Amino acid sequence: MSPAALHHRCWNHESREAVCRCPSCGRGFCRECVAEHEGRLLCAACLKAAVATQAAAPSSRFLSQTALALTGILLAWILFFCAGEAIVTYIGRVEQTAWVRR
Repeated sequence: MSPAALHHRCWNHESREAVCRCPSCGRGFCRECVAEHEGRLLCAACLKAAVATQAAAPSSRFLSQTALALTGILLAWILFFCAGEAIVTYIGRVEQTAWVRR
């Protein structure tokens, strides 16, 4: 190992040796200053930002799912309405031809 690699110190604790680098901010931290999140070791500040970003996502996901459900209901209503109109028109034409033949 190079001498520079042996002298990395924790960003928060100068007396402790850094064991990993945060992939988001690039700073070195000791074991007590990092936490695992989705398979990565993150510092407290980056972890807080990642959790805040994740917390905001479900609300937009809920809105998009609600919009898709309402669109599906609207399309189903249009389909059944058009099918009903076609049946009523067909029955009307059949009745008109029955009166003409009598």
